[in-house]
Amino acid sequence: VQLQASGGGLVQTGASLRLSCAASGRTLNTYDLAWFRQAPGKKREFVARNSWSGGTVYYSDVVKDRFTISGDHAKNTVHLQMSRLNAEDTAVYYCAAGRSGSTSPSMEFEYEFWGHGTLVTVSS
Repeated sequence: VQLQASGGGLVQTGASLRLSCAASGRTLNTYDLAWFRQAPGKKREFVARNSWSGGTVYYSDVVKDRFTISGDHAKNTVHLQMSRLNAEDTAVYYCAAGRSGSTSPSMEFEYEFWGHGTLVTVSS
C-alpha cells in the first residue's frame, strides 16, 4: 500500500484547511485510513481514523470538535477537513493504513503503512 498525503500549507489562526490522502496498491478493502500528526519536539499523535466498514470514525479529543475525516472508498482517498486552526495544530500530518477491525485505532502499532507526511503551519 502506498499513501500520498497532500494539502498542507501555511495558514493563519482560525483558518481552515483540507488534507487528502490517496491510497494505492493492493486492495484496500481490509484497511482503514487514518491521520496522525507530529508537532516539533513532540511525539507523533493520533488525529482521526475512518473505517470503511460501517463508516465508523474516530477522533482524538483535541480535534473532535474541529476536524472531520471523510472517505471516498471508490477513489481510495481520505480527507481531513480542519477548521478553527490554531498554533497547536502546527505539525507534519501523516496518513496511515491499518487493518480494519482494530480495537486500538489510536495506537501507532495498529498501522502497517505510512505516507511521508504533509506540513501544516498555523501562524498567529
